[in-house]
Amino acid sequence: MRRIVVGVDGSQSSRNALNWAVREARAHGARVEAVHVWQVPAAAFYPPGAIALDVGTYEEQAKQQLDEIVDSTDTTGLADPIERIVTCGPPARTLLEVAKGADLLVVGSRGRGGFAGLVLGSVSQQCVHHAPCPVVVVRPRQD
Repeated sequence: MRRIVVGVDGSQSSRNALNWAVREARAHGARVEAVHVWQVPAAAFYPPGAIALDVGTYEEQAKQQLDEIVDSTDTTGLADPIERIVTCGPPARTLLEVAKGADLLVVGSRGRGGFAGLVLGSVSQQCVHHAPCPVVVVRPRQD
């Protein structure tokens, strides 16, 4: 195993996924790519033309969030530092694109959106069904 891609959206579930991916990378000498996919909120477009949209602000917030999460992760024992990827687009489609050529895609079972009662979020479900590589869905720990 050489390359592990992990989706990180700021949720506790994605933090758990990153920690799992790091442990797996240690065991196999793999590198980790932490991917944060951001989108401009739909409310920013309604009513049309009502506000001047500064896309750079959204991207900067996404970078800061990913940095905070990666910086708070124990990366000791990794062969390489975690690669940080921040990009704009539909989350599932973008993760699937980044995962091309990867040995493993890791996602949390629930992200920041949707309905809390669902077992899998829409992004993790899309990744499971369409990934170009094996997928691990990290569920919350049951103590």
